[in-house]
Amino acid sequence: MTESSDSSGTKTLNFNIGVLGHVDSGKTSLARALSSTASTAAFDKNPQSRERGITLDLGFSSFTVDLPDHLRDSGGQLPYDSLQFTLVDCPGHASLIRTIIGGAQIIDLMMLVVDVVKGVQTQTAECLLIGELTCPRMVVVLNKIDLLPPAKRQSAIEKMTKRMHKTLENTRFKDCPVIAVAAKPGGPEASDTEEPQGVPDLIELLKKQTYLPQRNPGGALLMAVDHCFSIRGQGTVMTGTILQGSLAINDTVEIPALKVTKKIKSVQMFRKPVNGAMQGDRVGVCVTQFDPKLLERGVVCTPGSLRTLFAAVISVRKIGYFKGSLSTRAKFHITVGHETVMGKVTFFGLPPSDTLSDTNPPPSGPPPCSLDTPFTFDREYFYQEEYATGQGDGASGSDPEQWALLEFERPVTCPSLCLVIGSKLDTDIHANACRLAFQGRLLHGFEDKGYAETALPQLRICKTKQKEGQVERVTDDYTVIGRSLFKKETNLQLFVGLRVTLSTGERGVIEGGFGQSGKFKIRIQEGLRPETKQLLSGTSKKKGKGGQKGGPATEEEPKSDSQPVSIHLHFKRYIFDPHKKMVQS
Repeated sequence: MTESSDSSGTKTLNFNIGVLGHVDSGKTSLARALSSTASTAAFDKNPQSRERGITLDLGFSSFTVDLPDHLRDSGGQLPYDSLQFTLVDCPGHASLIRTIIGGAQIIDLMMLVVDVVKGVQTQTAECLLIGELTCPRMVVVLNKIDLLPPAKRQSAIEKMTKRMHKTLENTRFKDCPVIAVAAKPGGPEASDTEEPQGVPDLIELLKKQTYLPQRNPGGALLMAVDHCFSIRGQGTVMTGTILQGSLAINDTVEIPALKVTKKIKSVQMFRKPVNGAMQGDRVGVCVTQFDPKLLERGVVCTPGSLRTLFAAVISVRKIGYFKGSLSTRAKFHITVGHETVMGKVTFFGLPPSDTLSDTNPPPSGPPPCSLDTPFTFDREYFYQEEYATGQGDGASGSDPEQWALLEFERPVTCPSLCLVIGSKLDTDIHANACRLAFQGRLLHGFEDKGYAETALPQLRICKTKQKEGQVERVTDDYTVIGRSLFKKETNLQLFVGLRVTLSTGERGVIEGGFGQSGKFKIRIQEGLRPETKQLLSGTSKKKGKGGQKGGPATEEEPKSDSQPVSIHLHFKRYIFDPHKKMVQS
């Protein structure tokens, strides 16, 4: 539960609303209109709100309202006196993705702001996706209704409301409430005397949508810091939101980005001193002095609880609206924890169950599996050139289970099992295309800088290889000479002992090279069948007589009538095996 009890004994419930929307849909004006409307309304009823003021800091504004009736009976817990809404406004776009994913654990309700004239735009769709990944409830706010001609206003709002419901019908926000407002009539340049329209109704709607969020004070502390400044003689203050765990005065916390630990001297919530705070709370934490410029935004945690990773294995799902391809070796912007870095991906999946044959026996451990197979280093995986989509309409629900190895361009600090999103943020923001490409969970992190040598060889991702050559001639009943399977420069020693199959069914073993031109000798353990020898006789005879005068002319016919016999070699290689060994099961 996220709450604060100040010195006068009143208890406030904090409820976090993520404000998302396309650039210029009016998110910030809406946050401002909500805060000022709410605080003016609260002035008469609640003398404390005067002292409290409106806390508008970096992307966060909060306002307090009377506790709605449905929260008064809070299941036997101490009753709350008031409800504080904290609006998490997500500026910019790359930072929107970071903020929402980073703060996903504590966003209780999403408010999607849509320009009523323009409707759903690229970023609106992206916001929806992020919302689906992170948040249980949503309210859609159609903003800028003052731009609609008064005579047609109502019908335009109804039309857009219908359109929004249609857009949302296949998402988890089906049937969510849609409300129309004008947060800043006349636009940003207009004077502040213009009253916002529809905002009191929106506040009532938000109050109806509130619930008691599940909060957990347990586990390691993780706090997202969004502002940092020093107070002379006291120390450095970090303000932010506690994403998980709790903190108290005298605790020691770590600032991983600076590789330092600091002691907490004091904690404030709602501008009042408190002894501690927990998941979901907005707090100001004063610690022993450090240069605030070094940490404008970042995270603070229980010492040693975050890991710094050079690479990671994640479960992966393509985001249905992403139109680009997801190819191995491609680079994406990877948002993980509170950071976004460039990273290279390698996709891999389970062996296709129908090929569990001679070349691919069942891996030790559990059988080929249904969805939600736990990732483990004991299993063998198959390399994929790209993300594999399911049959049918390409809805990501039907895609086969798969994973990705992410290799980061610089190390990232993040909690374990956190949400990961891959996107193409360098795509033009105005191009009408979704830039979020895939999502997943971090399953295993590599903390060693030399992970490619020390850890990757244990990740058994194999590529299957198939080569085809021709039988050149028969030496005796148990030996044939083959060609066209290897290049001249190939080191044939690597292939000695590998099994091959002839197109006529016989199995053999490569015994070694023959001559200098990449030809090789195959030993057929069971001996050649008579019909195979018959097939090959033309080929051998031709070669035998090739040197005689007029030979080629008379030997053309048996050649057309002798069938070439092909040689098939199947093997696999583990892509991270430093010895590049060829394996046959």
